[in-house]
Amino acid sequence: MGVSRRGASSRAPRVSLEPEASRRESAPSARILVGDCVAEMAKLPAGSVDLVFADPPYNLQLAGDLKRPDDSKVDAVDDDWDQFASFKAYDDFTRAWLTACRRVLKPAGTLWVIGSYHNIFRVGTVLQDLGFWILNDVVWRKTNPMPNFRGRRFTNAHETMIWATRDAEAKGYTFNYEALKAGNEDIQVRSDWTIPLCTGEERLKGLDGKKLHPTQKPQALLARVILSSSRPDDLVLDPFNGTGTTGAVARHLGRRYIGIERDPAYAAAALKRINSVEPLEAPTLAPFMTAREAPRVPFAALLERGLISPGAKLVDAKKRHKALVRADGAVSLGEAVGSIHKIGALAQGLDACNGWAFWHVETPKGLISIDTLRAEFRAQMADA
Repeated sequence: MGVSRRGASSRAPRVSLEPEASRRESAPSARILVGDCVAEMAKLPAGSVDLVFADPPYNLQLAGDLKRPDDSKVDAVDDDWDQFASFKAYDDFTRAWLTACRRVLKPAGTLWVIGSYHNIFRVGTVLQDLGFWILNDVVWRKTNPMPNFRGRRFTNAHETMIWATRDAEAKGYTFNYEALKAGNEDIQVRSDWTIPLCTGEERLKGLDGKKLHPTQKPQALLARVILSSSRPDDLVLDPFNGTGTTGAVARHLGRRYIGIERDPAYAAAALKRINSVEPLEAPTLAPFMTAREAPRVPFAALLERGLISPGAKLVDAKKRHKALVRADGAVSLGEAVGSIHKIGALAQGLDACNGWAFWHVETPKGLISIDTLRAEFRAQMADA
C-alpha cells in the first residue's frame, strides 16, 4: 500500500472521526484526526495531553526483497511511509513530530516512543536535544519473533521503548509503581517485558484476508504502558494512530484518546475497532491508593468510630507484648504512655516502629491488625 505517514498536503482537509459510543456520557471520549501529525498537533491546545505513545516509522532501510530459505518472499515492511531519502531527512522528521509532542504535553506528562535498532538511537538523540528527560528504556522481548532467514545475524527478538518526561525538572509525573508491583507478586516490575507479537484474532485483516497493517502492536504492550503511566480520564495521544491499538486499549481502560492518522483507510479501520470497545467498570480502574496518598487517620479516630474500645488490649503478632488502649487514644505499657508508634518501639527496644503494622487486637476470629481497622475506617470515609 503506497501511503505515507510522514506528512499530509497543506490542502488536506482536517477530518475528526469519533466513535458513536464516545458520545455517551458514561464513556471516555475518543477522536481520530485524519491528516499530518505535526499539523494536527499544532491545532491542539498546548499543555493538554497527559500521555503520548508514539510508534513512528522505523526507516528500516531494506535494500531489497527479504527471502526465506525456500526463496519465498517475506512480508516485510516496505511501505512508502517507512521510506526516507537520508538519515538527515529522518532526523528532521523526528525533530518535527517530537517538538509538536513536547508542546502539547502537560508539564507532568510523559512520552513513550518505540523503535528498533534502525531508528531508536537517532530518536533518543533528538529527544535529549529537545530537552526531554529519559526515565527508562524498556525492552519489549518478543516470545515469537520472526527468525533471521539469511542466518547472517542474531534473530532480532526485541524492540526498545523510551519513556521520558517533558523536561528534566518535571515533577509529579504519573508512575503507578505500587499497583504494578502488586500485580507482579509484590516484585518490582523490570524494564524487560516479555510479550508475544500481535497475532490471531487481535490482528486486523483486510478484505483479502491479509494483515491490514504491517506493524500492529499487541494490546498487552499498550495496556502495560497506559496502566503504568496514566490514570483514568487522562488524555492519551498517539500521533501515528495506525489501526488504533493505542485508542482501543485507552478506551477499554477508561482514558480519553486522540489519534492522528494520515491514511483514511487505517483511520476508518481504527474507528470501527475503537467503536466496538466497551470501557471497563469504574471499580476495576480505580487508582491504587498508596500509603502516602491515603487520608491520614489518627488512632483515636478508631475509638470515635467504635472500631476499637477504650480498655482493649493491643498485642504484637506473637503475643509477646501487651499494651492498654486509653480513652484519649494513647496507649500504655506499664508506666509508659504514648502513641502506638512510640510504645511499639519501646516494647521492642527500638528507636522507631510502625505501630499500625506492629499492634493487633484480639477478636473471636483471632488477631486483627489495627491497620486492617484503619483500612475499614478509610472505606467508611470513602462511602460517605
